Amino acid sequence: MSEPLRLGIAGLGTVGVGVVRIIRQQAALLQARTGREVVITAVSARSKDKDRGVALSDYAWENDPVALAKRNDVDVFVELMGGDAGPAKDATEAALATGKDVVTANKAMLAIHGQALAETAEAAGLVIGYEAAVAGGIPVMKALTEGLAGNEITRVMGVMNGTCNYILTQMQATRQGYNALFAEADKLGYLEADPNLDVGGIDAGHKLALLSSVAFGTVVDFDAVELEGIQNITLEDIDAAHDMGFRIKLLGVAQKTGRGLEQRMSPCLVPSNSPLGQLEGGTNMVVIEGDAVGQIVLRGAGAGEGPTASAVLSDIVDIARGVRLPTFGQPANTLTKARAAKAAVPAPYYIRMQLVDKPGALAKVAAVLGDAGVSINRMRQYDHDDTSAPVLIVTHKTSRTALDEALANMDASVVLGAPVAIRIETVD
Repeated sequence: MSEPLRLGIAGLGTVGVGVVRIIRQQAALLQARTGREVVITAVSARSKDKDRGVALSDYAWENDPVALAKRNDVDVFVELMGGDAGPAKDATEAALATGKDVVTANKAMLAIHGQALAETAEAAGLVIGYEAAVAGGIPVMKALTEGLAGNEITRVMGVMNGTCNYILTQMQATRQGYNALFAEADKLGYLEADPNLDVGGIDAGHKLALLSSVAFGTVVDFDAVELEGIQNITLEDIDAAHDMGFRIKLLGVAQKTGRGLEQRMSPCLVPSNSPLGQLEGGTNMVVIEGDAVGQIVLRGAGAGEGPTASAVLSDIVDIARGVRLPTFGQPANTLTKARAAKAAVPAPYYIRMQLVDKPGALAKVAAVLGDAGVSINRMRQYDHDDTSAPVLIVTHKTSRTALDEALANMDASVVLGAPVAIRIETVD
């Protein structure tokens, strides 16, 4: 019989406790599926005395995660602390230096340091598994590295932050504004310690950078991801989008273009009847398009104890079975450095602006758009007071560069405040 696979778990928050529970409850199932026992030998967290609702007395305790990573009775270091640097990175490097495979849910660390860590691991014949780092319980990394390995991927897109999707869908459902829903999400514990990681699109941007690397065989490059959060989305935008047959989502899109690799995480309008448009609450969805398979849609819980712990276990099971794949789907030293493309693919846009209510105002706006080569597809004006008029415009396909030029040239005596422009993404 094979020797047990011995785990050291650093981080006993929601996910870490979930991993412990699954291993304790499903010991026989895991052994049947892998052919060997999967056991925990040691754990580490900030507080030893905290009641976490799961028995830990059977495991050795280490106050220092680096010491845990170096233990001789640990085969796989499971990093669930989070953070792009500090103890998480130090302990991960220590684990690799002492010949241990690593399983992590840390998208920030991998999005920023993933290339160096992958090269270190692969040079030593080690594995870094991170299914839990992207889209929670959805097995999207395995879909790309295994199920779709024979495809040239043409586009990856999706809703990858459940907190933002919760806020946006609840704005429409409850008629509350962004600030009220942000406060509610905070009370429910949905927000990161730094809320801007969620609502600013950073958390989802980390995930998109990892997906892009695997999908397109490129060096992971978070700095090249264009980021825009949902802080400026108003109830007026939600309603206007609905009236025109759209819903607003914080959407990540990565695709190769003639100018390079486009990676963006920003609010977009998607058709209400599309899979992405029908996505509610904290659920995640990833859409992958390949030359052979066409389009596939993966949908599921993007966070939470059970779903994320399930993803962690999938990597542990692979290691127990002897499955050893390169970190980003192909050897790290063969990944190419992609040229960054800034939203190069033309698309229609939704524009909301407040005009001074006087004759000729709308004609001036149309003229400025026309001068920049931006064509109006449709336009809508709602009830207004005596001084200003809210106007909504949907353009034909245009480049973001041309649109930004037009908006920058709007006459301040006609347009009140800064116009809001949101891309409309084509989704089948």
